[in-house]
Amino acid sequence: MHATLKNYGQSPRKVRLVADLIRGKSVRDARTILSFLPKKSSPMFSTLLASALANAKGVSETDLVVKKVTVDKGAVMRRFKPMARGRAAAFRRTRSIVSVVLEKRQEKKGKKSVSPKK
Repeated sequence: MHATLKNYGQSPRKVRLVADLIRGKSVRDARTILSFLPKKSSPMFSTLLASALANAKGVSETDLVVKKVTVDKGAVMRRFKPMARGRAAAFRRTRSIVSVVLEKRQEKKGKKSVSPKK
C-alpha cells in the first residue's frame, strides 16, 4: 500500500520537515496534523496519503499506520537571472520525489499472566 509523487516543485529539505512529522503516526493522526500545519507541502501530503489509502483495498483507515515516508531529490531545473553589467547568474530549482508506504497496525503482545506457584 504505497503512493509516489514525482517532480514535486519544492526542495527536498523543506518537504522533509513535514515528512518527519507524519512518519510512524496512524493515518487519522497524520491527516489531523496535515490539516493544521501551515506548510506549502501539507496539502500535497494529504493528497498523497489519500492516494495510498485508496490503494489499500479492503483495509480500514483506523488499522493503517504510516510506515515509511521518503523524500528524494528529483529533477533540477536550471534558470538564469539577469545581473549587473550584462551578466547572468544561474540558480537551480530543485524538485522532490515523495513516496508514502502504509502498513497494517501490529497488535501489541501483552505480557503472559503467570499464576503464582503454591
